Amino acid sequence: MMGWFWIWPVLVLIGLVLLGYLAYRLTQNRRTGAGTAPVAGPASARQILDERYARGEIDDEDYRKRRDELT
Repeated sequence: MMGWFWIWPVLVLIGLVLLGYLAYRLTQNRRTGAGTAPVAGPASARQILDERYARGEIDDEDYRKRRDELT
C-alpha cells in the first residue's frame, strides 16, 4: 500500500495544472470577446456592405443598389 502513496501528490498537481489552464482560457475568451461573439461564422454580406459604406468606400447610390440586390 505504501507503494501507491506517490500517486496522490501527482493527481493533485495534475488537477492544479488543469484548473490553471481552464482559468487562463476563460480569461482569454473574455479579453478577446470570443465568449460574446455570435457563432454564426464569417460576417454576412449585408454586414460587409454596411462596413464599406461606413468607411466611405462606396457612395449612397451604390450602397442602396447593392443593398436592394441582397434583400
